Amino acid sequence: MAAKVDLSTSTDWKEAKSFLKGLSDKQREEHYFCRDFVRLKKIPTWKETAKGVTVKVEEPKYKKDKQLNEKISLFRGDITKLEVDAIVNAANSSLLGGGGVDGCIHRAAGPLLTDECRTLQSCETGKAKITCGYRLAAHKLLKEMVLLERLRHPNVLQLYGYCYQDSEDIPDTLTTITELGAPVEMIQLLQTSWEDRFRICLSLGRLLHHLAHSPLGSVTLLDFRPRQFVLVDGELKVTDLDDARVEETPCSGSADCILEFPARNFTLPCSAQGWCEAMNEKRNLYNAYRFFFTYLLPHSAPPSLRPLLDSIVNATGELTWGVDETLAQLEKVLHLYRSGQYLQNSTAGSRAEYQRLPDSTVPQEDYRCWPSYHHGSCLLSVFNLAEAVDICESHAQCRAFVVTNQTTWTGRQLVFFKTGWSHVVPDPSKTTYVRASG
Repeated sequence: MAAKVDLSTSTDWKEAKSFLKGLSDKQREEHYFCRDFVRLKKIPTWKETAKGVTVKVEEPKYKKDKQLNEKISLFRGDITKLEVDAIVNAANSSLLGGGGVDGCIHRAAGPLLTDECRTLQSCETGKAKITCGYRLAAHKLLKEMVLLERLRHPNVLQLYGYCYQDSEDIPDTLTTITELGAPVEMIQLLQTSWEDRFRICLSLGRLLHHLAHSPLGSVTLLDFRPRQFVLVDGELKVTDLDDARVEETPCSGSADCILEFPARNFTLPCSAQGWCEAMNEKRNLYNAYRFFFTYLLPHSAPPSLRPLLDSIVNATGELTWGVDETLAQLEKVLHLYRSGQYLQNSTAGSRAEYQRLPDSTVPQEDYRCWPSYHHGSCLLSVFNLAEAVDICESHAQCRAFVVTNQTTWTGRQLVFFKTGWSHVVPDPSKTTYVRASG
């Protein structure tokens, strides 16, 4: 959680926004501008309001919707005191406050709201901008649930359902049900096989392509960090979307289109329509480079794939490619690897002869190699038997290998490499190959 911030005196809206994000609903109450805020459960629904009303009305034009009547409420009073998920307000295009309701909202939220609105550089008629509520009781201005539902994709955490509860025992509670994922731990990922690390980068490339061409427009993740993602059965999925933004950055010239990062900045062109070209997708792409690609793609990759992988890393690091070209090159790597074409240019030396022992395995005589699918032994994936022989020949301690019936996500077989074969035992699911003597 960010350091505690006094919203009544703070002059840094980013710091305040980060601080509020880490608070629970109960903790946020002490930062409201008023003590007499109104909880949603205290406002009667339209159905409850209509109870006991005996006034005769004309035949309604539209069919009565009982479910809708139990959700909609009419409120008459000071809306700045409402503790709700969001206030949708018709403001002037400058977004800097004014008279009427807009002015009341700005006065209640405090000057930090105005400071953030200045960075949004106005709003065209018919469009909307989203901000933090600061000292308003209405503080959740964008539900991750909505984005999870509208951005459905194999690399977006799946939303199975949600339930809103409002009772004396469980007031104002929204429960969401999503698939379960494991946190992304970069140190652990660096110890996994190249194939699994490549899968994560490919997943990310597919996700960024989807975000660039989503039904909502080009979506950027403003707080792009590994902690925003989880792993589900080896696939990388985004789960934290509360800092996602759809709006492209308006500009009057390229000086307004500076993409800033800790290590370097990029200047993007300003389009004829007055928007910074591809800023959303290129922000995502460079973050993918600095947090994932540069660490996970090249290391321990098959040597014949290294030039292509290096070009992907370099192009994303320099932003010379967009997400379309980046994904096309990642898919090319997958094709070369899965089809075995990356082995066609390999120049293996003279191979020793290996004797095939079907339905058998070597339970011991292991040695460690890196990266391996198993911590205590050398377990690698191979495209075919020739690649297994080449690997064994390249390891000084290898004298045998055991081919299993297990495969990786690309369909490659898993093989144990051994220091010897002094103790061979029956196993109908494996085949042992031992180096012939002589």
